[in-house]
Amino acid sequence: MLSKTVDTLVIGGGSGGAALAGLVAERSNETVLLAEAGPDYGPLAMGRWPAEMLDARRLPASHGWGYHSGDLMGGRRLDFERARVIGGCSAHNGCSAVWGTRADYDGWAQLGLPGWSLAEVRPLLAAADRRLRVRRFRPEQVPPFQQASYDAMRAFGLPATDINDPEADIGVDFCPMNSHLGIRWNAAFGYLDPVRHRETLTIAGHALADRLLIEAGRVRGAVFRHEGGCVEVEAGRTVLAAGAYGSPAILLRSGIGDPDALRRLGIAPAHPLAGVGQNLQDHPAVAVRFAGTPALEQRSAAFEARGWYPDELVIGKASSGLYRDGFDLHLFPTGGRVADGVEEWSWAFFVASVRPRARGRLGLASADPEAMPAIDHRHLGDADQTDLAALVEGVAQVRAIAATPPLAALIGRETDDIGSGKAVADWVRRNVQHYWHPAGSCAMGPRPEQGAVVDGRGKLHGLEDCILADASIMPVVTRANTNIPTVMIAERIARWMV
Repeated sequence: MLSKTVDTLVIGGGSGGAALAGLVAERSNETVLLAEAGPDYGPLAMGRWPAEMLDARRLPASHGWGYHSGDLMGGRRLDFERARVIGGCSAHNGCSAVWGTRADYDGWAQLGLPGWSLAEVRPLLAAADRRLRVRRFRPEQVPPFQQASYDAMRAFGLPATDINDPEADIGVDFCPMNSHLGIRWNAAFGYLDPVRHRETLTIAGHALADRLLIEAGRVRGAVFRHEGGCVEVEAGRTVLAAGAYGSPAILLRSGIGDPDALRRLGIAPAHPLAGVGQNLQDHPAVAVRFAGTPALEQRSAAFEARGWYPDELVIGKASSGLYRDGFDLHLFPTGGRVADGVEEWSWAFFVASVRPRARGRLGLASADPEAMPAIDHRHLGDADQTDLAALVEGVAQVRAIAATPPLAALIGRETDDIGSGKAVADWVRRNVQHYWHPAGSCAMGPRPEQGAVVDGRGKLHGLEDCILADASIMPVVTRANTNIPTVMIAERIARWMV
């Protein structure tokens, strides 16, 4: 049940919301309500979690929001997978636990956001790793395809590195993962299970946030659709952590955004804040797919018979040569069975531009909270086409790696008609997708007139008692998988709250 009055209301039980709610409950005597639109399966020990949500080897297909690109991808509909369940995307991701680079966080601080430099957030990234039981793998736990890919990237010229060394910007590593005993250790396990017994904490599943309640210059709570009706919750402070798609959508439904755009949807403007839904980012990516060989399948099947075969385990940090500082590409092999028990294997090398120039936007198609927002990432839409050039260079590097021993003897032929020369750029345009890392749609910044939605402590500009704590507040997306950085954001803001 939803509590009607609480000290702290947290909207969204994903990576950021679960972590923040758990930390506030742990470190204070405040009453905390965590409201999640999807189900809450309770603590891990109760045994109610679906097996596919726990299996760290595969990406589960259930519990999605159904976000997609609509008609904005040139006749191609792209699904934007986000998890509608307690734990959020930490409950269905690939478990890659990556921090990013010094330039990411020092860059945030240089935008006028004190408290976000690498020196200040590094202990919080480490705290997130501990809570999510991030681990490294022994050599005998590395599948043949991942090992051959790692060895080929080393032979190609990428040095061995610690991928979570923020000072090491080029290299390849076996990725640390939030996987414990084969279980995807999500933010609910790490932050909520230790405090679920506390009477001050309430966790409500199937509670869909409709809009915020705004009165006299402050946010006083929110309206939810829950158990067949509408429920108002009054709160001393409200924390919005519904993700890079959900958080701006809730703000817009609440009348917070561009007044003209809101009026066109029949929403009465309550607070002008033009940056809501703007600055949307993700890492554009393409997948170069290969046929594999009988030898690779045989070795992989023998390895899989031991009971453990993760699809993802290796990430290379590389440079396209388009920037003077640091890296701007992720090169990561992924391979394994299409589904458990199916005699079909899939092998690919993804290339992601992790320093994208393009910026997209999120708007509403309807004021109905069940309606999907209009999401336009504008991948490859930067004016000088730097993002396109980076991916084209990344494809060239993947092809060179695939031709390097020991991978060359195992990976087989390319299965797509990528071509050469200018044809590669055309192929990239036709096949660009996201890297599952949306961010930036409610960006931090000191000045709302410059597009900022929240200040450097996550507080909503212009309204009291409302804080955002998820990937939406990243002013620039990290050069990393965003799960650990999002949990770090919750760690950072929770320390400022209590």
